[in-house]
Amino acid sequence: MTIPRLKSKLLIQAGVRLCSQRSIPAMVVRRGDPDAGAVYIKINGFERGCAVLGQIRMEDGQLAWLRATGDATVSEADADAYIERQAKYDPDLWVLEVEDREGRNPFDDPIL
Repeated sequence: MTIPRLKSKLLIQAGVRLCSQRSIPAMVVRRGDPDAGAVYIKINGFERGCAVLGQIRMEDGQLAWLRATGDATVSEADADAYIERQAKYDPDLWVLEVEDREGRNPFDDPIL
C-alpha cells in the first residue's frame, strides 16, 4: 500500500510551523518545485556541527528521515556543500534550515 505524498511546499510549511510551536528558529533557505521537489532538513547545532536529513520512504510507504551526511555531525560548510551537490542533480529541491543546539528534527514527535 502506498501512502499519498504530501506536496513539498506543504511539508516545508508544516516544518516551519512545528518549529515555531517549539520556539526553534527555522527558515526556508532553498525553494524548489512546490509539488514534487525533494525535501532536505539542515539541522544547525552550531558548535556541535550540522546534519542534513533527506526524505525517504520505508517499504510500507511511511515517511522517514535519513541522515544524508552520515551518523556524525559535519561542519556547516560540508553540510552546505552536500546540499549544493544534490541541487546539481535536482534543482527543484527544498531546504529547511533548523537552528537547534539539541539537533531536533521538527518531524519527530510532532505536536498535534
